Amino acid sequence: MHTALHYRLSRFYFIYYFFVGAFVPYWGLYLKSESFSAADIGILMSLFQISRIFAPNFWGWLADHTGKRTPWIKLTAFLGLCGFVAVFWAHGFFWMFFVMAALSLFTSSTLPLAESLTLAHLATTNGHYSRIRMWGSSGFIVAAVVLGFLIDSAGISSLLWFLLAVQVLLFALTFSLPEPKLAAHPHDHFSIWQVIRQPNVIALLVGCSLMVTAHGVLYNFYSIYLSEHGYSKTTIGLLWAIGVVCEIGIFMMMPRILARFTLKTILLVSLVLAVVRFGLIGVAVDSLWLLILAQTLHAATFGSFHAASIDVITQFFNGRHQAKGQAIYNSVAYGVGGTVGGVAGGYALQYLGGQQTFVLAAVFPLIGLAVIAFGLNLSHQLPTQQGMFK
Repeated sequence: MHTALHYRLSRFYFIYYFFVGAFVPYWGLYLKSESFSAADIGILMSLFQISRIFAPNFWGWLADHTGKRTPWIKLTAFLGLCGFVAVFWAHGFFWMFFVMAALSLFTSSTLPLAESLTLAHLATTNGHYSRIRMWGSSGFIVAAVVLGFLIDSAGISSLLWFLLAVQVLLFALTFSLPEPKLAAHPHDHFSIWQVIRQPNVIALLVGCSLMVTAHGVLYNFYSIYLSEHGYSKTTIGLLWAIGVVCEIGIFMMMPRILARFTLKTILLVSLVLAVVRFGLIGVAVDSLWLLILAQTLHAATFGSFHAASIDVITQFFNGRHQAKGQAIYNSVAYGVGGTVGGVAGGYALQYLGGQQTFVLAAVFPLIGLAVIAFGLNLSHQLPTQQGMFK
């Protein structure tokens, strides 16, 4: 891939996930400071997952229908910025619900469009997805650590101004993204529904959604859970950072891993380690060292699992279905799965407590393990897209 193109895409991923690294670990703490209950926080945080069920599919269809990606990335980033500005005046559940619904409706659509744009460039330039995506992980780390120190010293309200500045910068960077040339694909004559109803596609989407359900609990309530057990914001930020550092490491190792193991094997091992991770978080919250061990498993539960899932999705959805395929993957896995995890996790945290909630979260990747093991057969699928993880 051309150096300038690699830089522009990597820079965009860095800033997008810089926003995620500031939002995911600390927004629940901000909502708690506004006196929302755990159940209310679960509902509010799940608006981002709920919007992923519907919004990305519309924008994905629009991108594929027009053959353009960048105009819609710019528009969703701008509308997401407008939605976030309204947060400064949102107090009380009703107003916060309305504002976060508007914010999530557009912010949740920016990434799948950007993923589709990136994969389209990779298809024609023999580039490396993992080497671009790891810059997103780097952005998450920097934001999580910096915000931990900032909030400890300046208070939780500083989060709002920090996120606003990042949203402005993200919108500005959309103007530097180049439009890709879409490569034709031999299965372009298939309708999108012919692709979706394949048993392999269904098994993959169900398995992914079960993995993300457990992570929905993590993303919405991990910081609150740790804070209630006496951990400082700085320590919480560092624990988040440890997980993403390991995620970067696995992205860098993916070319060698893919050369030695099948995609299905990578998915299955990742699911097994997810069961271990969430069980550890539930039973060992008072042991910092075991929490650190659990965070290192993020390399598998998100890193390798996401990389392998994206590769399989690219086999199923390509050519003129590429943007819609990324949207469907985001809608089912992160939309449905994240919503179930966020809402159910909020009620479980409120009525069962944090330890029981995270132990129960381990059940979902366990079920996902069975779905992928018995439902996904890649032996007759198209070869892995050239160059994605080279």
